Amino acid sequence: MGCDGGTIPKRHELVKGPRKVEKVDKNAEMVARWNYCALSQEKLRRPIVACELGRLYNKDAVIEFLLDKSADKTPMEAASHIKSIKNVTELNLADNPAWAGDKESIKGDKYDDIQSARFICPVVGLEMNGRHRFCFLRNCGCVFSERALKEIKSEVCHK
Repeated sequence: MGCDGGTIPKRHELVKGPRKVEKVDKNAEMVARWNYCALSQEKLRRPIVACELGRLYNKDAVIEFLLDKSADKTPMEAASHIKSIKNVTELNLADNPAWAGDKESIKGDKYDDIQSARFICPVVGLEMNGRHRFCFLRNCGCVFSERALKEIKSEVCHK
C-alpha cells in the first residue's frame, strides 16, 4: 500500500532536477530554411530572391517590406539589412524533375519526404535540401552547389 511508515522516500523522488533544454531538430530547421521565405514565413514561390547572407525570400514579400515604412511597424530582424531591391539578387533555379510535391493533391495519407527538394544543381544534380552547400553568382543569379563550383573553378556562369 505505502504511506504506512514502512517506506522512506529517496532524494531523487523528492527533489526535481533542472529541466532539460529542448533541442531544435536540425533537419526541420534546414527544411524550413530551404522551403519557406525568411521574411513572411510562406512557402517559397517564384520569383525567389536571396540576400548576401544567403537567406531566401519571396520577391513580393521583400517589395512589400520595403514599401511599408509605417512608424508602428518594427523592422524584421530577418530583413533589417535590406535597404533597397538592389541588395537582393533574383535567383535562376533549376527545377528537379523527380520532385512531385505540388503536382499531387495532398490528402494526408501519403508519406511526405522532407529531404526531396524542388530545385537541383544544374551541373552536378545535387538537391537543394540543406544537406549540401549552395552558392549563387551575384551578377546573373545562377545557383550551383559548392561541389560544382570547385569542379568548374571559374567565377563565370556556365550558361
